[in-house]
Amino acid sequence: MERKLAAILAADVVGYSALMERDEAGTFDRLKAGRKELFEPEIEKRHGRIFKLMGDGLLAEFGSVVNAVECAVSLQRGLAERNANVAENERIEVRIGVNLGEVIIEGEDCYGEGVNVAARLEQLAEPGGICISGKVAREVEKKLAFTFESMGDQQVKNIAEPVRAYRVIIGGSAPPMLAKPLALPSKPSVAVLPFTNMSGDPEQEYFADGLVEDLITSLSKMPGIFVIARNSTFAYKGKAADIRQVAKELGVRYILEGSVRKAANRLRITGQLVEGTDATHVWADKFEGAIEDIFDLQDRLTESIVGAIEPSIRRAEIERARRKRPDSLDAYDIYLRALPHAHANTPANTDEALHLLNEALLLDPNYAVAHGYLAWSYEQRFLRGGFHLDDRAAALRHAGLALSIGADDPQALCIGAFVYANISHDYENAIGALDRALKMNPNSALGFGFSALVHMFCGRYERSTDDAHKALRLSPFDPLNYHPYLALAWASLFTRRFEEAAVYSTLAIQSNPGFSILHATLVASHASLDRLDAARVAAARLLEVAPGWTIGGFVKMDLVRPHLMDELAGALRKAGLPD
Repeated sequence: MERKLAAILAADVVGYSALMERDEAGTFDRLKAGRKELFEPEIEKRHGRIFKLMGDGLLAEFGSVVNAVECAVSLQRGLAERNANVAENERIEVRIGVNLGEVIIEGEDCYGEGVNVAARLEQLAEPGGICISGKVAREVEKKLAFTFESMGDQQVKNIAEPVRAYRVIIGGSAPPMLAKPLALPSKPSVAVLPFTNMSGDPEQEYFADGLVEDLITSLSKMPGIFVIARNSTFAYKGKAADIRQVAKELGVRYILEGSVRKAANRLRITGQLVEGTDATHVWADKFEGAIEDIFDLQDRLTESIVGAIEPSIRRAEIERARRKRPDSLDAYDIYLRALPHAHANTPANTDEALHLLNEALLLDPNYAVAHGYLAWSYEQRFLRGGFHLDDRAAALRHAGLALSIGADDPQALCIGAFVYANISHDYENAIGALDRALKMNPNSALGFGFSALVHMFCGRYERSTDDAHKALRLSPFDPLNYHPYLALAWASLFTRRFEEAAVYSTLAIQSNPGFSILHATLVASHASLDRLDAARVAAARLLEVAPGWTIGGFVKMDLVRPHLMDELAGALRKAGLPD
């Protein structure tokens, strides 16, 4: 029996069964092309050998562990490039595990614990990610330019001793909150995935999305349930998702998925609750009714889900209060269409959000959350569109309406409070409204993100940092995560932790590359560290994003105390930005 020490690379396609079910011939052709055009050449280039092919994966051996890790990184980068112009639900994504250990050679095949551990490490990797063993990390840490994040000791199937595992960070730092697998909360936890639109009408996508958003909000208002925010679960929209992997990535016990079928004036909702560890079904049901009864259908669905997750919760304790909705579905539809534009926080998107939200309020003048988003959009245009007093007055007017009409609506409260704080600097009243909103909905990532910013603006950095981390934990993949990251970056800048400020600024930019303040923050972070070359590169990118940007305009925003704005201005001048 021949034995030898080898580096083993295990790769497996994410969501293979779902991809084959959706398009068997197309998936097979894409897998075959990927293997011939990417995997085989890259493995051969680094003197590796494929010794086993499976329908959804492969195993390869390398004489050099450095070559094995470099190959894994090249494969993931190559797949990312190939997927760039491919529809999300057709992308081939893989997980890769790399181990160093003794293997048994039998003909062209390899066996033994060295191979088994590589396969288990692959299962721990994220889609598009690489997981390596402690042995591999020790061998390559000083030989390669990649960063490794510890995942701790992992107990894996059919391996007696725990395996020390590390995540390979490709092209930058890992978010501090996501460096380790997310632990399950002590209370029942659920993520609601985007419902599939079965109507065949692409225009109705927003309707299914809005239904899921309202379902998440209703569940989130229940203190006994930990609920992942909408924007993180919508990262899986259109993707072939493995329920067990989604539950692991989001750190929840249960996944709710379903579909919406709309025909004429009738609506059918199906839903199923799945336990994430072994993908067993806990509950399934369907509801049908006329379109004008959609909110009643949603409430019935919520009651059933809550009863399945925690039977001991008495029916009387099910909170039926939901966000105030417009009397007209037309206004609701327009509001849903405005949200991505308001979230983008760029001049062109702000103008479109203003147009849509004003249109929605013409149809329903008492729609509190629409007033909140309209206030925020006017605040965006005031601060980054010329400081016109009409925009300032409109922002305050609609913020006041959001706070008064939406006194029992946590989303309207937190948005209105944020705008009121930024424009008026009346932080005490704003924080009071934010605290009320978070008491009503303790699972609001949006609320904690706005709260982190307001507490940072008024110098309460400890509370700001706590709320920022809560927002990131509740919604790890949220496109609005630039709010908590910005709060963390500025809190770090003002407490002279410039290295951390640079990391958080980079993460914020990754979340929203079009928001100029984030680029200015990165410039100030590098300049404060005397990394002037990096600061100038970041400054050039800032002027690409916002060609008319000036230090004077930035200071005029008056977001924090004057001496702090002056400190930021001084750092920005070091990078050569225009006054």
